Amino acid sequence: MMRKAVAFAVVAILMTALSAGAAGFKKEYKMQVTVGPKLYWGMGATKFAELVGEKTNGQINVKPYFGSALLKGAQLKSSQMVAKGVIDCAIDSTINISPVIPEANIFHLPFFLNDFETLDKVKYGQAGEAVFAAMRAKRIEPLAWAENGFRQLTNSKVAVRTPADMKGLRIRVVGNPLFIDTFRQLGADPVNMNWGDAVAGFQQGVVDGQENPVGVLIPIQIYQYHKYATMWNYLVDPLIIYWNQQEWNGFPEEIQNAIMEAANEAGRFETALSRAGLDGDVSLNILKNEFNYTMEVPDPIAFLESKGMEVHMLTDEERAAFAEVTRPVYDKWVKEIGTDLYEKAKADIGQ
Repeated sequence: MMRKAVAFAVVAILMTALSAGAAGFKKEYKMQVTVGPKLYWGMGATKFAELVGEKTNGQINVKPYFGSALLKGAQLKSSQMVAKGVIDCAIDSTINISPVIPEANIFHLPFFLNDFETLDKVKYGQAGEAVFAAMRAKRIEPLAWAENGFRQLTNSKVAVRTPADMKGLRIRVVGNPLFIDTFRQLGADPVNMNWGDAVAGFQQGVVDGQENPVGVLIPIQIYQYHKYATMWNYLVDPLIIYWNQQEWNGFPEEIQNAIMEAANEAGRFETALSRAGLDGDVSLNILKNEFNYTMEVPDPIAFLESKGMEVHMLTDEERAAFAEVTRPVYDKWVKEIGTDLYEKAKADIGQ
């Protein structure tokens, strides 16, 4: 009897192993994440990995690799590597995918989308679907939106309220040509450098300022380097959770549905983190009621001011002045992005 029991146990184990192998699931699915685990973007990646495990009953194990570790820091290659299947999936910025998916630059037109309402209309409207369609055409399967946030300006020299205040400021920017064009048009000196070099530049006075969302500014303690912050919402940086298309198409429908649910839930969580304290109580309540999560810094603007920063919120009139100066860049890049996509985005927001 003992031998029979052992034999049955061995057969059961073999059958389980064969079943898993037949399903074709890997032991680990690698996820590219540009930032570290403590930034909201990184927290969204961790949440996604946890939810995928839960919703697939442990069949799919997503492991986030933070700090672009899979790319040795070359974050702009993320979408290419996922398309090729070298990396399974990613939670990535529209900035990073724009060299491969130029349609993603619809979110980066200067002073086009200035608030969460218009942003959501574009993300979940015709324009957002066009961006997703462009990704699918490049062998990338988009799953859900998340958010890095509207990018704000900080510097050590002057309180920026008008375009004239930008003259001569050396500003660290990401390497997207649209960003460089925008700051040059404003009379600033845009400098493309990695973040480690930028911090050294701040300390040595080589670089005067930078632009990043609030959800990045607080964790990196920007107040150690800069006294002035301008909340100008000049462009926005949505995130997208996406998967290698061939691998995605090979998943059974129930696995696809489970991963999609995880992506949408993680995206909602991460978006609420990025907006918390910037949209009244809306995102704070989403975090509390849906995720049982309480923000350590519920009022980011007050927090920056408590650290000695002077924070200026642009008025509508002030923002219009910046929009007017950067209009040549806007018009140039509408053509680069595509007028059809631009018209879809305008229709989404009722223009």
